[in-house]
Amino acid sequence: MSETSGLRGVVVGHGDMPRGLVDAVRHIAGKAADDLVAVSNEGKSPQELIAELGDVIGSQPVIVFTDLRSGSCGIAAAYSCRDSERRAVICGVNLPMLLDFVFHRDLPLDELVDRLVEKGREAIRAASPTGS
Repeated sequence: MSETSGLRGVVVGHGDMPRGLVDAVRHIAGKAADDLVAVSNEGKSPQELIAELGDVIGSQPVIVFTDLRSGSCGIAAAYSCRDSERRAVICGVNLPMLLDFVFHRDLPLDELVDRLVEKGREAIRAASPTGS
């Protein structure tokens, strides 16, 4: 059994962005995205966001994906994952990163985190008007 068995993904961010990303992954990946959860900071104090993340994460292994490294979402994610070797935080989440997550959750956590960061970086490109 892999160390990431039961690994969940939590997308935390501002406004409707987390729900939108998770919804897009579900439309593309179907059931593979069942263990991906969205949490918004909308209308929550930093303490309320930390409490909600704690409830969502529980004691399971998890990768928390945030929109920004700083601010309430990044700080709450870092706080929620501070005491566990079975948890990681990735900042700057994007759709290709999340799609790769749902299809490669069986990798060891450290390897998966490195892979996801690289996939997220690779996906960022300037599109030329000619499509090349």
